[in-house]
Amino acid sequence: MKGKISTDKKIINQIIDKCTTCYLGMSDEKNTPYVLPFNFGYDGTYIYLHSAKEGKKIDILKRNNKVSLAFSTDHVLFHRHEQVACSYGMKFRSVVADGKVEFIDDYDKKVEVLNKIMQKYTGKEFTYNAPAVNNVAVYKVHINSITAKEVGY
Repeated sequence: MKGKISTDKKIINQIIDKCTTCYLGMSDEKNTPYVLPFNFGYDGTYIYLHSAKEGKKIDILKRNNKVSLAFSTDHVLFHRHEQVACSYGMKFRSVVADGKVEFIDDYDKKVEVLNKIMQKYTGKEFTYNAPAVNNVAVYKVHINSITAKEVGY
């Protein structure tokens, strides 16, 4: 079943809003792909992420800030003929994007981003203590291109 590709911002936003995880793809110094799941925030313009301040992903992103993102939701198995394996497929909605990571170091901006992420999952804003904010890496993805795909919907 062929899917519908779209660059319609409304469709893209609806799909991203339904997702609870995004997958961030990056490429290390040997050009080896490295993909990790993330909780995220999204404001219709940027994808916001946070993580530990040290580690493989931080090392990679500091060397090469070009990334890909993938989101996927509404997975439903279907079939045309129950006894024919090749008639099975999966309905889904997805978004893929590419862009560049920008690290955020300003304390107040980090708090804003952390609240965007928490707002997505809890519907609330929080207060943070300084050690928590200072000990977390916060970054946003400037999106260069983004498309949605819907299969079976």
